[in-house]
Amino acid sequence: MIGNTTLEPVAQNFTDKEMLHAQYCSVRSHSEAICAALEIEDYGIQASPEASPPKWHMAHTAWFFETLLLKPFYAQYKSFHPQYEQLFNSYYDTLGNYHPRAERGFLSRPTVKEVYHYRHYVDQHMTQLILQQDHPDRKEIIARTTLGLNHEQQHQELLLTDIKFNFAYNPLRPAYQSSPLAPHNNATTLEWIEFKEGIYHSGFDGDGFAYDNETPRHRTFLHPFKLASRPVTNREYLAFINAEGYQTADLWLSEAWQVIQAQQWQAPLYWEQHEDEWRYMTLAGMQAVDLDAPVCHVSYFEAAAYTRWAGKRLPTEHEWEIAATQLSIKGNFYESGYLQPAASANESGLTQMFGDVWEWTQSPYTPYPGYHQARGPLGEYNGKFMSSQMVLRGGSCATSRDHIRATYRNFFYPQERWQFSGFRLAEDL
Repeated sequence: MIGNTTLEPVAQNFTDKEMLHAQYCSVRSHSEAICAALEIEDYGIQASPEASPPKWHMAHTAWFFETLLLKPFYAQYKSFHPQYEQLFNSYYDTLGNYHPRAERGFLSRPTVKEVYHYRHYVDQHMTQLILQQDHPDRKEIIARTTLGLNHEQQHQELLLTDIKFNFAYNPLRPAYQSSPLAPHNNATTLEWIEFKEGIYHSGFDGDGFAYDNETPRHRTFLHPFKLASRPVTNREYLAFINAEGYQTADLWLSEAWQVIQAQQWQAPLYWEQHEDEWRYMTLAGMQAVDLDAPVCHVSYFEAAAYTRWAGKRLPTEHEWEIAATQLSIKGNFYESGYLQPAASANESGLTQMFGDVWEWTQSPYTPYPGYHQARGPLGEYNGKFMSSQMVLRGGSCATSRDHIRATYRNFFYPQERWQFSGFRLAEDL
């Protein structure tokens, strides 16, 4: 909960038109609630090619419903603006050309007011489409609307990560929210949880929604392994910094070493040293680094270098999933309002598998055995990116609680670190 806005759970399997419409309204209004704290000048900022302007996120999520639902299934629908089809297409090559990602922040028009008019126009027509119980394509409309709502939840998290990046670029270090601050707990003692070798089933297979990249369910052989009970903390990562980890070439992959040399990395993203104190940017402005909280905003390259320095390794995504499947989904999610990783209260066993930070795995983002990418734009959603990226698991402090599950596969390029990304250790038994 932030301010007076509460994110209602998104139902994962809609059968009733009123329920579908209620969930549609809840998710759509929540995007606008996230932006309520912004000033008009904040909407158009794009501080890097990866961080899109908030205005673009708001328009693109409307574009998704307009393009993939209203245009194909609502015969009376008239496009809000013919050029929006290209302007707010993100990466769907099967739908034609799109505006370059790195140049989204160059656009002063449409105005923020016009973008909100666009969203409300789409919402009015989506309401009419959703309530057509006897529509001949009703089943496909439900499926695509469900995908669209989950897509918008992804962009809600991206909104927060991009706002943070944009604000951190500003020397004034403005705060997105003034409170509440994440609680300080002492980090729990690191334990090692053992898992036996064997053939395990992984991947989604059940009722409700899942992305296609989580399927099909398949068998995986795992050697015996141990998993750290919690993520690596800022205190532990600071020891790596103080041991000159960023200056020790043989800890780093070749490509990683080139990146850190070119970009002069000396610490995680947002960390700044002020005399003897490390501080970092948060959505509540600059704060002293909480040494007991999970380290955050590190790339796969940094996670891999740390594990090599520590004599451990990252878990595979299958190891992570097998460990997480036995746990209930609880943790520090968006709903806590902190929007910052925090140490968990005294707990034993595996902790913080969900929430706080997305956890890097050593697994490349590739298709599961038996996966077939669908044809057309819906097949582009995940399948076309199965190259050169690494898998993260578990969600973060900016993820909605009902959006995550043990089988959820996030993926980013190994040098990217503006997401709420951290890691935990693993080792062979």
